[in-house]
Amino acid sequence: MFSSIHVAKLGKSWKFEIGKEEVFVFLHPMRSPVALFVYNRLDNTRQTLDRLLANTQARETDVYVFSDGGRDEASWKQVNELRSWLRKKKKEVEESGALRSLTLTERPENIYLERNIMEGVDQVLSEHETIIVLEDDICTSRYYLEYMNEAFDLYRDIPKVMHVSGFTNLDLPVDAAHPEQNFYFTPHMSGWGWGTWRDRWNQYYHHFQSREEALQGMTESDQKEMEYGGVFPCLKGLDKNPIPWDICWEIAIYKARGLCLTPAHTMIRNIGLKNGTHFRSMDILQWYEYDREPLDEPLRLVRVDNPQSNPQTEALFREAIRDWGIRYTMLGKVVRMLYKNILQPLMGKRGKK
Repeated sequence: MFSSIHVAKLGKSWKFEIGKEEVFVFLHPMRSPVALFVYNRLDNTRQTLDRLLANTQARETDVYVFSDGGRDEASWKQVNELRSWLRKKKKEVEESGALRSLTLTERPENIYLERNIMEGVDQVLSEHETIIVLEDDICTSRYYLEYMNEAFDLYRDIPKVMHVSGFTNLDLPVDAAHPEQNFYFTPHMSGWGWGTWRDRWNQYYHHFQSREEALQGMTESDQKEMEYGGVFPCLKGLDKNPIPWDICWEIAIYKARGLCLTPAHTMIRNIGLKNGTHFRSMDILQWYEYDREPLDEPLRLVRVDNPQSNPQTEALFREAIRDWGIRYTMLGKVVRMLYKNILQPLMGKRGKK
């Protein structure tokens, strides 16, 4: 019989102290699974999955695809076409070993984006300690999975870090020789290519049913701070039905005084800005300042034992998120001015009659 056994994790190895003997066991690090949420956009889904397969850690990664059902005959036709392609892709992946596994979940009816994501995240986190979440329009850097897995490993036992973002509105310098400059902490979460830990999600996430429930315990000062003085009116999302999952998570992080680890340069690109569930755009009127190619080199991280947000970085974000990061063409400025000064007031008057 052994008198005592002590276990400690040292980097990517485990040290077992059995009596007076020390035994080191080097284990292959576990990779976080990816949950991919899709609807009816085959071309976007194809690009997203192909870019994920190009990742350096793809072969070590389990991917769960959650396919929402159609809303009508036309959308069901698109959904079925997408599912047919996914089934063929699954066979290709299994034969080539391009992923560790690919699991398909096909919803029998349309449950909408919010419920699809919430139920999918809960399902994956019931079996895994971490999760990476992609929607069908998030194209990743080849080094995206490396970045996410390193962040999970470094900040696993620092609960104040509740969320890892793959996207940033900013474009800050990246320096391999100084990894402490390659990321920052902010209370703002990005829902484009993100991840979290099971303990954080299970403890803090709640899907609010009303604005009143969501803002319970928050002062006007809290709300103003969360919206960066009004330039980031994220709380308007509470007036939608259903309330988007991301504003619920944003509020949960803020209330818990949590932080989000965010890359200095984006590790993903959203290719669905013109035809997504929550976003639309017109090239002749506007463009997105943050629409950049993802970083095509490894983004090295370091552990910060007492992470804090940086006032200078927060000021940069406040400017970048102005008007949701949308910048207007000359024609767009004219149209926007006419809408604000003429059309919007007229609509308001009609609504009061």
